[in-house]
Order: sequence, then C-alpha cells, then structure tokens
Amino acid sequence: MMMDCHHPVSIKDRLMFFYNFLQSPGQVGSITPSSRALAKQMMAPIDWSEAHTIVELGAGTGIFTAWIERMKRPEATLVSFEKESKMRGRLEQQFPNVLFHEDAVDLTRVLGEAGLGKADCIVSGLPFANFPQELRDQIMEEVYAALKPGGVFVTFQYSLQMKKQLSTVFENMTVKLVPLNLPPAFVYICRKGHG
Repeated sequence: MMMDCHHPVSIKDRLMFFYNFLQSPGQVGSITPSSRALAKQMMAPIDWSEAHTIVELGAGTGIFTAWIERMKRPEATLVSFEKESKMRGRLEQQFPNVLFHEDAVDLTRVLGEAGLGKADCIVSGLPFANFPQELRDQIMEEVYAALKPGGVFVTFQYSLQMKKQLSTVFENMTVKLVPLNLPPAFVYICRKGHG
C-alpha cells in the first residue's frame, strides 16, 4: 500500500536544518532536508501491512517520520532516534505517538526496555560518511542485532562509501540512485537473512 504523502518543508524547517548543519555538520550531514522523491524510495521496500515495530534513526526535521506515521498501521509502534535536542523536542510535540530517544547506539536496549522485541524495519537518515569508523561499526552492530530475521534496513547516503560495509553486514543488499534529490542520493536496501 503506497500512499502519496505531502509533507512540505517549511522555511522554518529549512533554516533550522541549515543552522544545525553549521553548528554540527558531522551530525546533520546535509544542508537541506530530504526530498519527496527520496522519501518515496525510502518507504517503498517496507511491507506496511506486516510491520509492527518500526525504527527511525536520525529523524532530523521529521520528513521520514511524517511518511512513516501516515503509512504504518495504527497499532504499529514507531521508535525514533534524534541526537540533536532542539530537533528532538520539536518532533516530540509534532508526533506525540512516537517514542523518541537520543542515541542510536542504545537501539537494542531501548527496544528491549519498551518490550517491543525485534524491529521489522529500520529507516535511517544518519550521515554515516561523517562518523568515525568505530561509531559506524557500533551503530551497524545495533541495527543488525535489533532487526528480526527477514527484516529490512533502509538508509540513504550521498556516496557509495558505505556499500562495502553494508554488504559485509547484510546477506542481501541493493542500491538505488535517487537523481531528483539535491544532492543526488543513494538508497541502500539491506535485508537480514532468516538463518
């Protein structure tokens, strides 16, 4: 079920995103929020009729959060991580039904404490290319451990830098280019094996 979601990015959101980029480019990763074309590609691999526990990493201004909230079943739970406290505070007001947390490194602990078990899908807007390798490794270990067998991890990057690492972590991976995003983005669709 693919719904057409309209979530226009306000000038205030763009300015906040740009301000946060200038303050901490290593955490924000891009000057502008993600495009509608990118959001559609990010949502496409997810089986919304089956997803019970959905995780979002790096919520930012809430572009993907809004899409997930509209597409998931009412009884499904969205757990979202955003490190930047002002952004997270705004998101908590905007999306009162979402469980917000700070650090993606705590992913498996957060899911366990919430009694949610394994995630059906994890959607990430984290700028992995800006992270030190040790942090990338930590987050990828958490992502893999948190996913149920057959679960899907969808992330986007502005380069193919993560291709090698993701292909060693996941049994199945495909990459799609989204040329209409600014800058053009690569969507990585990674599936955890059933074994």
